[in-house]
Amino acid sequence: MKRLFLSLLLFSLLIKLSAKSADCSFGDFSQYYVDSDTVPYEIDEDEMADFNDSLILFPAYDLYCNWDTINIHSPKFDVATLKDSSYILCLYDESSCGYYHPFSGRVTSDFGPRKRRYHYGIDIDLETGDKVAAAFDGKVRIAKKSKSYGNVVVIRHSNGLETYYAHLSKINVEIGQEVFAGDNIGLGGNTGRSRGSHLHFEVRYLGQPINPNNLISFNDKKLLADTLCLNKKTFAYISDAKKVALKQGGKGAVTYKNGVKVYTVRKGDTLSGIARRYGTTVSNICKKNGIKSTAVLRLGQKLKV
Repeated sequence: MKRLFLSLLLFSLLIKLSAKSADCSFGDFSQYYVDSDTVPYEIDEDEMADFNDSLILFPAYDLYCNWDTINIHSPKFDVATLKDSSYILCLYDESSCGYYHPFSGRVTSDFGPRKRRYHYGIDIDLETGDKVAAAFDGKVRIAKKSKSYGNVVVIRHSNGLETYYAHLSKINVEIGQEVFAGDNIGLGGNTGRSRGSHLHFEVRYLGQPINPNNLISFNDKKLLADTLCLNKKTFAYISDAKKVALKQGGKGAVTYKNGVKVYTVRKGDTLSGIARRYGTTVSNICKKNGIKSTAVLRLGQKLKV
């Protein structure tokens, strides 16, 4: 199995090298992941070290096997499984188009606690109709309208990262479309849960938000480095985010029954919102509670989360 795994990695790298061209194309997007049905999730750490700094990064290949074009948020990996060591993500190399700032406006709201909720992105000031660009090469996973994000585009990148571009007035890309850093993916706007035209920009790794300031200088409008170090400190904010959720006038508070989290439905709650708040999925909540995703929630209803 080990020999098969190393052979697959070598084959993927050879395809990647052959795909270089003047227009920064990296060819078939599937070259950046390994089929999890072929390669077991548990990988020897010595094997990991050989390709830890490449675009084929553990455990990114496992993420790519879940190509969900319906749910905006991918399932979150369990941060508690991170070891004390760090993972090095390659943000770009000579075969890619590098980095392009999504929009050169001033930051109006930073990543972190904001009033009654946690803000998982960076808000950039713009005018409705301004062109918004893809930050990195990737493939469009989401291009749709949602209640909170408005018109939103989610681009998945070959290193396991995903970038979000929300509140757009117009979407200029399609699901499954290959895009490159600097490509126009939409026009800025004020759609969804928004007050005033701006771009809400997020960076996530395997579903978990990352502070964009960890990799991008929004003053200089460029990357801080060509790699990103991921470790437990990267996600230390999660404990603060949970505290903020518990202060939302009782909204977000849960009780424990026989060791199981039980949430009491409040006014305005949706299954997707509850799932996002507790780092799970709508399908998981439905399975635990024996309900359908189309079920109408009742005030005071108890849900296992």
